[in-house]
Amino acid sequence: MFNKLRNRFLIVNLATISIMMLLAFATIYIIMYVNVQSDINMALHRIADNEQKGPGGAQGGPRGAADGGMPMDKGPIDAYQPDRSVSFTIQTDASGTLISKDSKFTMDDDFYTAALKEALSSGKDIGRFTLDGSRWIFMVKHTGDKEQIVFMDISSQQKILTNLIYTFTAVGLLMLIILYFTSRFFANRSIAPVREAFDKQKQFIADASHELKTPLTIINTNADVLLSNSDDTIRNQAKWLQYIKSETERMTRLTNDLLYLTEMDDSRTGMIHSKFNMSDAVENIILTMEAVIFEKNISFDYNIEPELTVLGNSEQIKQVVMILLDNAVKYTNPKGAVTILLKKQNNDVLLSVSNTGEGIATEHLTRIFDRFYRTDTSRARKQGGYGLGLAIARSIVDQHKGKIYAKSVIGESTTFYVQLP
Repeated sequence: MFNKLRNRFLIVNLATISIMMLLAFATIYIIMYVNVQSDINMALHRIADNEQKGPGGAQGGPRGAADGGMPMDKGPIDAYQPDRSVSFTIQTDASGTLISKDSKFTMDDDFYTAALKEALSSGKDIGRFTLDGSRWIFMVKHTGDKEQIVFMDISSQQKILTNLIYTFTAVGLLMLIILYFTSRFFANRSIAPVREAFDKQKQFIADASHELKTPLTIINTNADVLLSNSDDTIRNQAKWLQYIKSETERMTRLTNDLLYLTEMDDSRTGMIHSKFNMSDAVENIILTMEAVIFEKNISFDYNIEPELTVLGNSEQIKQVVMILLDNAVKYTNPKGAVTILLKKQNNDVLLSVSNTGEGIATEHLTRIFDRFYRTDTSRARKQGGYGLGLAIARSIVDQHKGKIYAKSVIGESTTFYVQLP
């Protein structure tokens, strides 16, 4: 599934970038093509206009090889002819017969004849043709009963455009190769959170199913016992009914915790916060837990700095304190000690809940806030826990833009810290 997701991401990314590169290259090529063609046409018209005005033009009489002389070394073409272009002019009568030619370069008569034939065969006043491996452009000027045809070599300009296409193709292919590996790298990084969330969801479903399976099995077993003794009185069957009720209550607590987590995830942006007295909230929780602490014969000490206020939801913060204090009492060794401290630290309020006991190994400290995660499954089950309490506490603290973390020394103590702005 994730490979398909990654491949789709790659295809969409490469297709999008390829289209953008194609549009960019096409735009650059079109601009270059228009500029080159404009320069060619401008140069061709300048040569033709200069020929008509100069002594070698239609009005002054052309000079060239046709008159028995060498091709002109100098002439009015020099001022306008591009340095890398070869050009020449041919004058014909009305029937298309070559009368004279004017060129700065020495060429065979057959070449002039072939060029004239190409121009006349096109039947156009301006056109292009290829001759002896070179690309030429021509323009016909009509002057009375004569015609003046200007030819210019545009092979260099055409080569520029061709090289531009080859360059774009090479650069495009190179960029696609680089983009493929770059996109593949970022695609793997992009789907990593999705894969992690999916794995967590699978683990969450598996853990929830496992936790529900145990009470359901007990309920089903006790129901079978009741059915097998259908003639017995309810008083004699009370034990089995009590087991069913106990496991039903366990399932109720589990489902309520799961629903609570879901509701908090869905209402992160809609929770209304207000200032409340954090010191009073912690003291209220301590009062409700004093009887439980006394029954377990645990030493209990607390130090609450008065009148500390926090912006948030007082009931949720009380729930965090209750979860941490309840866990501390549950996992404190016999005749151990539990300590609660609440104080101001810079601009924050810091709550710490410590207990003596076995401690938590370092590899577990970063995962104890995950849902259903327990360092000792058998011991947690004896305590009636599902591994959701700390997950709920972290969700509440995160909602209040605070921090929750733990520190522990194996065989000595564990301390949970809650830092709220």
